[in-house]
Amino acid sequence: MREVYYHPEQYTQTLLDGLTDNIKEDRTPLDLLFQVMLDLGVKPSAKIEEKDIAGKRVFVVNENELIACFDNEITDEVVKAIAKCKPLYAAFRDSSLASDSVAANFEQIFATYSPNTKKEVL
Repeated sequence: MREVYYHPEQYTQTLLDGLTDNIKEDRTPLDLLFQVMLDLGVKPSAKIEEKDIAGKRVFVVNENELIACFDNEITDEVVKAIAKCKPLYAAFRDSSLASDSVAANFEQIFATYSPNTKKEVL
């Protein structure tokens, strides 16, 4: 994650414009996956499978303990497919959602298909 803690006098408009994405540019989807796994207490030795859902790379850890997708342009279709798997945890990048509509529907999709899933949005 990027360093986002500054003293008030250090904040400028230019600095704020650069903080729209909180993830360092050189981080890969696997980097993000392992960070989420560690944050959630999922062992790094857990079984990880890669699946394709509507053309997006999705990681399935420990047979639905965690499902994560960090690709760009995630649609309602991808969110719904993941929710229907009823994972214990689901992880996405906030900036990955295809539109404001997908972001608005995100919670409702999980409430409908997998209300007990804990969602992590980076």
